[in-house]
Amino acid sequence: MIRPHNTTVIICAAGMGTRLGIGTTKALVDIDGIPLILRQLELLKDYDDIRIVVGFQAERIINVVKDYRKDIMFVFNYEYETTGVANSLRRGLLGAREYILSIEGDILINPDDFSVLAEYDGECLAVTSITSAEPIKASVDTNVVRRLDRSNGNMQWPGIVKIGIEKLKGNSSHVYDVLNECLPLPMIQIRAREIDTPEDYENALDWFENGQVD
Repeated sequence: MIRPHNTTVIICAAGMGTRLGIGTTKALVDIDGIPLILRQLELLKDYDDIRIVVGFQAERIINVVKDYRKDIMFVFNYEYETTGVANSLRRGLLGAREYILSIEGDILINPDDFSVLAEYDGECLAVTSITSAEPIKASVDTNVVRRLDRSNGNMQWPGIVKIGIEKLKGNSSHVYDVLNECLPLPMIQIRAREIDTPEDYENALDWFENGQVD
């Protein structure tokens, strides 16, 4: 069974967020007066091993998080300008527990749906309806994710996975390529919004204000 006591949470928040174009890391975008990273941490109160991988504007993220919660570990990706999320994720794996709950730092998640995912006993991938301007698509069939791809798929992968640590040690530069080696996996459908572009951000704010329902 996958439970908080045998799970390490890794939030990948090292990137520069250049497509968003507002000069700040996506982890600190304002969601109704609260930074996105704190919206995520509000969902993780049951977890005691949480690592945030930082790079761009690392000091700002660390200061915001420390004011909210003192027991978070920070992992540095000093090569954040030239590497992707997979590199950040691998940096967070050192000394981690048996299972990993990996969350990208640009995801706003419906709390009720996150609880369903967290309580699921086994490995799984989160999927959503396709809402982002530039999604990673998931090919889903009979509640199972068969493949992740930028071009083809009937749902969106929002960058959330719960999986055994040994399955995340591939060398690909993209997390979805690492995960393709592990598929098929059960899917948990959630309501969430990924914030990559200005359009995504405006949509996420509207979605939040309307109760985070689709």
